[in-house]
Amino acid sequence: MKIYPVETGNFKLDGGAMFGVVPKTIWQRTNPADHNNLIDLGARSLLIEDGDRLTLVDTGLGNKQSEKFFSYYHRWGNFTLDSSLNKLGFHSDDITDVILTHLHFDHCGGCIKWNKDRTGYEPAFKNARFWTNENHWKWATEPNAREKASFLTENLLPMEESGQLNFIDRKDSTMLEKSELGFGIRFVDGHTEKQMLPQIKYKGKTIVYVADLIPTVGHIPLVYVIGYDTRPLLTLAEKERFLNEAVKNKYYLFFEHDAHNQLCTLKQTEKGVRLDRTFTFDEVFN
Repeated sequence: MKIYPVETGNFKLDGGAMFGVVPKTIWQRTNPADHNNLIDLGARSLLIEDGDRLTLVDTGLGNKQSEKFFSYYHRWGNFTLDSSLNKLGFHSDDITDVILTHLHFDHCGGCIKWNKDRTGYEPAFKNARFWTNENHWKWATEPNAREKASFLTENLLPMEESGQLNFIDRKDSTMLEKSELGFGIRFVDGHTEKQMLPQIKYKGKTIVYVADLIPTVGHIPLVYVIGYDTRPLLTLAEKERFLNEAVKNKYYLFFEHDAHNQLCTLKQTEKGVRLDRTFTFDEVFN
């Protein structure tokens, strides 16, 4: 098995929305805001090469939305999903599986692209199976008012219409030790229904792709919960269990949304679980 971080592009969001009830005077120490109160965010995927299977975890925002749409998210930098895959020696047609932590547009937008004539949409990975779970698919395709703007029809229906949509065989548990994709999956419900966090044993270490449970290093303290969560009190409980487990078992947290940090470890302090060290992927695994 080989694993690669894949940068799909960077963007910005309102710092207050990303830190909920935490005051700006505190969160800006780790996530400084610009003059519009926007903070840097990444959209970092993970590529897992295992035998003849090439699995991509999340796909970023994609590029098919209008300029008006993207103007709200202030994209920056030169990364794209295709260019990052190409730099690693791969092509989108090589991808066999795409697992989506959840179906908010910044996590699955890159799954679907315009067709050649720009008259409709088609999968960006023509040879891949798209993986979600039945609970979350129902949640996304019958959205509540709070999340409706994040579940875009043009991202979802083409997956189903293509015949490439698949559901993880989820057991009635918060942790699936080994999925159809060959690695574990944690299920958390605070941010959205049945968000899936891949948990992968690699070179004697455990990597957890923490997605929107812990978006950036600045979100490690327990009460630093993003304002977008649908069930913030549930997030607190899920996060507390995970943080304690991560310290005990020396997990490496892989960040999707931290534009400046790829990995970290944690430590227990008298104030609770806190950041231990940050690393680039290559520093730990190459």
